[in-house]
Amino acid sequence: MTGYNNSNGSEVTTSKGNGHSNGHSNGNKSADYTAQENPTKSNGKIQCDLTPEEMRALKVLNEDTYPYEVIQEIADFITKGAGVRPKIGIICGSGLGSLADIIQDARIFEYEKIPNFPVSTVEGHAGKLVVGTLEGATVMAMQGRFHFYEGYPLAKCSMPVRVMKLCGVEYLFATNAAGGINPRYAVGDIMLMHDHVNMLGFAGNSPLQGPNDPRFGPRFPALTNSYNKDLINKAIEIGKAMGIESNVHVGVYSCLGGPNYETIAELKALRMMGVDAVGMSTVHEVITARHCDMKVFAFSLITNKCATEYSDKKDEEANHDEVMAVAKNRQKACCELVSRLIREIHTASA
Repeated sequence: MTGYNNSNGSEVTTSKGNGHSNGHSNGNKSADYTAQENPTKSNGKIQCDLTPEEMRALKVLNEDTYPYEVIQEIADFITKGAGVRPKIGIICGSGLGSLADIIQDARIFEYEKIPNFPVSTVEGHAGKLVVGTLEGATVMAMQGRFHFYEGYPLAKCSMPVRVMKLCGVEYLFATNAAGGINPRYAVGDIMLMHDHVNMLGFAGNSPLQGPNDPRFGPRFPALTNSYNKDLINKAIEIGKAMGIESNVHVGVYSCLGGPNYETIAELKALRMMGVDAVGMSTVHEVITARHCDMKVFAFSLITNKCATEYSDKKDEEANHDEVMAVAKNRQKACCELVSRLIREIHTASA
């Protein structure tokens, strides 16, 4: 056993394992350990050294950023295990994990078995990475993402996007469940994201904080055209072909930290800023994807209408069960939209 001191000074013991850190201590709360460089005795308990691999994994666990070399190791692990290099990456939002279920010839990697990979802890996020083919294209999909409110820094939340890049991904498809602020939006509608308001960035939080590695991208990336206009236009046409054009919108998304839902005053302020839908993810993933020059397509499934007037009615309050139920009911339409758009990309590049 090897001892570590956590932030409150109490001792935590860590057993030797397979040399890999999962990025999460027990699947429920994040670890905050400070490694002792030369462990000997602490509080009467004998301590022994970790292997170099374990020390490196622990170092990654405690850092806010992942070095290029570690991300390359993760990417190599996935591409070697899958036997292919995917072109399209998909991040499945809450309740939208069935997007990954339609992938053919699937090779499945559980997050906890991927070296140096975090673990998703939220209901509706299965915690699996799926690599295979969809509409003829080679894809990789995350069934479960990582959130700021889980205790992960933003760089760790969006680290899988860089893994995708080093696996060969050129296009990122990001989906999420969101609350509709725009009064024209109905529950079950799909909002194609054409811009965002980064509230976490307003507070000084960014996945690109810290030293910049030019192997990923520039120090100061431009985000003016973060969401690919050609893909948005193709998705609009697909919506018409599916007969759901009245349920498809183009709008602005905003990410808040969560895990609480927003107050009435906050929602009113967001609406005044031009925000159409609000959630707790996606923006930092998009920033990371654009930093490494990936083409981005993203949409929100509107799973609840945000209350912007004061009321004592409990049924107007947002809740996670409602989010999951709406996502389940609209999975078929979301899967078809993504599948048809991937077919368009694959056909155009064939």
